Amino acid sequence: MTLDAPLPTATSTEGWDALCADDAALSGGVRAIARPHGLAARAAQRYDSGSLPVLALDDRHVLKLYPPHEGEHASVERRVLGFVQGRLPIPTPEVVASGTQDGWHYLLMSRLHGPRLVDAWPELGAADRDRLGDALGEAVAAMHALDASPLHGLPPDWDAFMREQRDSAAERQRARRLDERWVEQIPDFLDRHAPGPPARRVLLHTELMREHLLVERGAQGWTPSGLFDFEPAMLGDPEYDFASFGLFVACGDARLLRRSLLAYGMRADALDGVLACRLMAHAILHRYSHLRWYLERLPAAGETTLEALAQRWWAFDDAGA
Repeated sequence: MTLDAPLPTATSTEGWDALCADDAALSGGVRAIARPHGLAARAAQRYDSGSLPVLALDDRHVLKLYPPHEGEHASVERRVLGFVQGRLPIPTPEVVASGTQDGWHYLLMSRLHGPRLVDAWPELGAADRDRLGDALGEAVAAMHALDASPLHGLPPDWDAFMREQRDSAAERQRARRLDERWVEQIPDFLDRHAPGPPARRVLLHTELMREHLLVERGAQGWTPSGLFDFEPAMLGDPEYDFASFGLFVACGDARLLRRSLLAYGMRADALDGVLACRLMAHAILHRYSHLRWYLERLPAAGETTLEALAQRWWAFDDAGA
């Protein structure tokens, strides 16, 4: 009989990152977590995306691990998943159990099904993409319409977070090796376009991406079947969610973005260059902002200013919509 090994420890950020990627080092701890819940972890299959270990234990259960220093993120995800359970038009994971093991934090959750949107995207026809854009806009609207007062105190504090992000915006991009011709534009761009205090603060997913959405194909075509990864959720400006949405769901697809924003409830005459620049500002201020990576995914096509880049990444072409 194989004894369960404790979950390992590290002394540096690089060490923790390496451990999170080491399935063999984690396997004993995974077994120790699974057993009290009547689950066998021998056939656990790791999902191949995300910075934290997420493993399918069987057809109905998923286990997510957080290193000891990620306790706040574990708490946020547990709290938010409990709050949204059954309240959105797209299924979200249900928390089955949570706890700690050898200093690590974990969530045992129900398993959602269907391929990730990023993998299924090439199979979607034009009608599927229109239907999906409408459904996603309606789902984000439903999330933002929830009374988030039960989540009061969810970190971070929005106003303090925005101040810190703005103060460090240029240096954070410089540290990520963004070309200086873009970095030097950031302070003036934010002076012109950074959003003011929001009229209301809503629950934000913050990382709406094709990688965090599941879809399924039915008689009527492809539809959303799951939304996951609420670990970086927070309370704040509703428009903040459309920074990642434009970059990582629409991916520059103007028709999809327009349909989603209209389904969300925005007015057609509000889909303009001013909004595009404000969403670019949110992208710069985002917790995980990485403009050099964004430019690799969505290259500039001759644009030389952040304003021009905003119009490209958050285009609202109404042709045929």
